[in-house]
Amino acid sequence: MAVDKLSYEIFSLLETKFLFGAGCLSSGPGTPARAFLDGCGRVRVLAIDGCGAGAEDALLAAAALARLEAGLRKQTGDTDARVADFFDVAAGAGAGGVLAAMLFLRGPDGRPRYSAQQALAFVAGSVGKKDWGGRRGRWAKLFRGGSRGGDRAFRRVFGDATLRDTVAPLLVPCYDLATAAPFVFSRADAVEGDAFDFRLRDVCSATCAAGGEPVAVRSVDGTTAIAAASAGVAAMGNPAAAAITHVLHNKQEFPLAAGVEDLLVLSIGSGASVPTSDGSRTPMPTRSPSPREVARVTAEGVADMVDESVAMAFGHACGSNYVRIKASKAPMALQAETAAAAAGAMLAQRNVESVLFRGRRLSERTNAEKVDALAAELVKEQERRRCSPLPNVAIKQVATPRLSSATTASSGTATARTASTMPSPASWDSRR
Repeated sequence: MAVDKLSYEIFSLLETKFLFGAGCLSSGPGTPARAFLDGCGRVRVLAIDGCGAGAEDALLAAAALARLEAGLRKQTGDTDARVADFFDVAAGAGAGGVLAAMLFLRGPDGRPRYSAQQALAFVAGSVGKKDWGGRRGRWAKLFRGGSRGGDRAFRRVFGDATLRDTVAPLLVPCYDLATAAPFVFSRADAVEGDAFDFRLRDVCSATCAAGGEPVAVRSVDGTTAIAAASAGVAAMGNPAAAAITHVLHNKQEFPLAAGVEDLLVLSIGSGASVPTSDGSRTPMPTRSPSPREVARVTAEGVADMVDESVAMAFGHACGSNYVRIKASKAPMALQAETAAAAAGAMLAQRNVESVLFRGRRLSERTNAEKVDALAAELVKEQERRRCSPLPNVAIKQVATPRLSSATTASSGTATARTASTMPSPASWDSRR
């Protein structure tokens, strides 16, 4: 999926909505067809931005998802509820791709393998309690192209699981240097054929390849080869537009999604930017930015542009159908002594959000308040779906499981190899 195509899709959506009205995208709010679709509920989409090489960059996403999961458990009374139980599709780039893959990985029992709290522990526990945001910890190794430490970490987390081994559709972008174009790893494509099925550990290595040599990735059957670089380079650091486009065009899995009114999107931005000073009154020495810093600033700018475009597409439904979370002031979080304190600081911030025909403004709610409100909405959607006359989601199942990989059967039962290669979260620290 090329960047040009993504841009065309999202801006065509905007143009159609503003020039011809919302009725051309879906049935009018007062029509029987619209009422019928409303009764079927909204397709729930999770999108996590690409993040940098520091643990603080991914901390906001991990902390927000852990808080969301805790809220879902409290409101439903289900102590084993997982984030993946309340979303129909997930998209993540860079560190966001790692988090999305962890939360949507199917375990041996057919349930999501990792909780959001375990994903947060993976991020926050990557470095010591002091200097938790340093660039020398295990988390930073994940973003070095061809890093042995990163490969070992992904192998411990995902084993031999592939894109087929997720509980719901998963989209993870990277940049293919061989074709000089973005490439999107997709579970929907993986189910269709082995040529598009990749091991999740390779998918994560591809989307996190921010430096060094490009990561060579091959499909499980060896027929598709990619020379991967970071998704941020591909101007797809914010995968929300890709996820929305996927849902609206994938009529096989999402037959009733006719427009943005039929979606409920949570988009989580990166937690911090590289600070320009150390927080003191004395500025840092002026120097020319490195190519990596320039690429990062560019990627963050593109991510904000995607957010503004998506917010405009949702129009007046933005805030209820489209929820955006992002840290606004990095230094506050970076000065915290522990990851827990930094996470709390970022969740307490109010981010800048786009408002239809009014530009941008500081949000009236904090990130934490947005997460809590979204938890209530997701529980309502779950209840609405149980009473729906028709299912609005029909996830593709694997007809003939591949015996040579960790792919599980469509019934949710696991092969012996899957069970043996699924690591325990307790082993992360002991096997560092």
